[in-house]
Amino acid sequence: MNPEFSVNRQRDKYQRERVEVMPNKLVFDIQNLNVYYGKKQVLKSIDLKVHENTVTSLMGPSGCGKSTLIRCLNRMNDLVLSFCWDGRIGYNGMDLYDKSVDVIDLRREIGMVFQKPNPFPKSIYENVAYGLKIQGIRDRGLIDGVVEESLQKSALWDEVKDRLQESALTLSGGQQQRLCIARTMAVKPQVILFDEPCSALDPIATAKIEELIVQLKEKYTIIIVTHNMQQAARISDTTAFLMLGDLIEFGKTTDIFTRPTKKVTEEYITGRFG
Repeated sequence: MNPEFSVNRQRDKYQRERVEVMPNKLVFDIQNLNVYYGKKQVLKSIDLKVHENTVTSLMGPSGCGKSTLIRCLNRMNDLVLSFCWDGRIGYNGMDLYDKSVDVIDLRREIGMVFQKPNPFPKSIYENVAYGLKIQGIRDRGLIDGVVEESLQKSALWDEVKDRLQESALTLSGGQQQRLCIARTMAVKPQVILFDEPCSALDPIATAKIEELIVQLKEKYTIIIVTHNMQQAARISDTTAFLMLGDLIEFGKTTDIFTRPTKKVTEEYITGRFG
């Protein structure tokens, strides 16, 4: 065998192995996060790492702190007067809560889709174009292109391309939620947060949203709050299980659901409580 060929093959094998084991870039690095609403502690010493182009599910019973945690990641909790916290949330190597951070810019970069669809009482087109226009973009050709691209990415274009000037409120619940996803994508975020995006949808619409989320991770980092354990198992790469403000367990989704290390996790996923 040609020695040079053998060396090249070994080098290629080594490089392939490195690609397989090296994780994606670290996006969020949460360290010892404690959150309070007034005197009530809602999150306790949370440590969590989220990597680029992955889907991370936050699951647990009601009141465990899932929504509080996700709202820390785009600083939505800043709007709650009684909110206070300590610890650190790193985002792409910077301190998310540093005084130099422009919160408006941050929320464009870390978009959010809420539990219930919340389209604006405007046309389908204007819903998607809204974020661009408030940034001062007036180029109609550019806006048209972004609207179409965002609706394509949200798997909604074929359903609405001939009715863009109709009210967004005429869409079904599932279509409205996909419209909200398109509106979020239009401003080019790096991260999309989903706070129980399927809880108000029927099974068919839920399946479309789940399929969309799996596709979106190729371009975005996704974090989703869900009460639905089956949903977490279907769509996420990693899963965090929270209870009463504590992060009980975090790891690969397959491990969490097939060989959890904590008894309380096993009891939750087998339906003994929750």
